[in-house]
Order: sequence, then structure tokens, then C-alpha cells
Amino acid sequence: MQDNALYYGDCLDWMRQWPADSVDLVYLDPPFNSNENYNINFGQGNGIPAQVQAFTDTWKWDEVAASRFTSISNAIAHPCTM
Repeated sequence: MQDNALYYGDCLDWMRQWPADSVDLVYLDPPFNSNENYNINFGQGNGIPAQVQAFTDTWKWDEVAASRFTSISNAIAHPCTM
């Protein structure tokens, strides 16, 4: 872990690698689960802006979600209740 660094990826994957008591701030940038695809527009070579998909903000319950829910709900330091 490096000081004053940004890490790209799933926060749960990254934070599992960090030492305990090492994080001062976690920044979240909503929207969450808006069920939309977000694009970046750039250039207008022929008067029509080009675009590329930036990210998809959709969520579904799958094996990865189930596995992460289990690991969080079984965490000793952070028990999950429903």
C-alpha cells in the first residue's frame, strides 16, 4: 500500500490487501445501480460526436455477489444482520 495513492478496481478486492487501521477515507461516487450505461462523448469530426462506453451502472445477484455477501456477513469484526 502506498501513501496518497488511488487504486482502481473493486474496493473489496483492494481493501482486503490493506493492513488493518490503515484507511482514513473511502470516497464513493454515486449513482449506484441506476440501471444505465454511461458514455463519454468526444470529438466532432463530421459534426457528430463520437462516444465510447465509460461504464455500466447495473447490478445483479450472481455468484460473485453471493460470495462477497457471505464473506462480509461472516466477518468477525463487522457482523452483518438482516
